[in-house]
Amino acid sequence: MAVKIRLARGGAKKKPFYQVVVADERFPRDGRFIEKLGQYDPKQDPPMFNVEEERTLDWLKKGAQPTDTVRQLLRKQGIWAKFKQV
Repeated sequence: MAVKIRLARGGAKKKPFYQVVVADERFPRDGRFIEKLGQYDPKQDPPMFNVEEERTLDWLKKGAQPTDTVRQLLRKQGIWAKFKQV
């Protein structure tokens, strides 16, 4: 069972809003998830990205793999560098 940290889309048509979630990779993108870690709103200026840092680091240490987009967002927040230091 591979666990991913990924974005689950919400919001209306042409107004995307995402939740950062931990989910089994076999589940649908917007389907069942294990835990909600935060949120991402690309429509704001600058884009809003809030995530629970401790829980995210905990999941990364347990072996959860972030998607490419989530990894880029974690790099911008500095969380990915903290994970690589440990």
